[in-house]
Amino acid sequence: MTDEEGYDYLLKYIIIGDVNVGKTNLLLRYVHGQFRSDYNATVGVEFGAKNEIIGDQIYRIQVYDTAGSENFRSITRTYYKSSVCALIVYDITNRESFNNVNVWVENCKNETAKTIQIVLVGNKTDLEDKRQVDTEEGEQLAEKYGILFKETSAKTGDNVNEILHISAEEIAKKIEQDYYELDSEDCGIKVGKNVQVKQTQNKKGGKVKIGGAKTPKKRKCC
Repeated sequence: MTDEEGYDYLLKYIIIGDVNVGKTNLLLRYVHGQFRSDYNATVGVEFGAKNEIIGDQIYRIQVYDTAGSENFRSITRTYYKSSVCALIVYDITNRESFNNVNVWVENCKNETAKTIQIVLVGNKTDLEDKRQVDTEEGEQLAEKYGILFKETSAKTGDNVNEILHISAEEIAKKIEQDYYELDSEDCGIKVGKNVQVKQTQNKKGGKVKIGGAKTPKKRKCC
């Protein structure tokens, strides 16, 4: 089975945030179940992918980890355009990284489709004794923007898989509701061969829908 045949929908995620908040290790933990203590700042963009089972469908989450340095912001912006979800990460032991979340949210809203889902992630809960940002502050900021929020630890794995799965569930619901223009690359969703086969079977059988597989409506994405 090829990668393309192994999913119903491919969802493109982007991880953004300041330098040293743990973006690369969040990617490593989610995709490979690993943590790397010998940290080297990301140069440009790294990515990995993992499947999530939601209902009877396979959602392949393709996660792009971006450099937080100002020197690479222009590179990062090119990945905003075609993402369905942005994880904005801050370090709970670094007040400045939390204060800068507002800038990252605004950048995200300015550079992406209006349909993008934003998730706020407070990382490094394993360093509780060094905490500078209370959980309640993260909750309040997420409520202000109307976005999902979860604190995580890339080192221990706490809540890493959960927040990716929960966000994918929200996107899956919106796909069912025809929220996205699925034939537009800007939406960050690619329909896989699994769905294409189901659509063909539906047409031959005179049916409209099987397990959420349907021909997308023409809806403005951006």
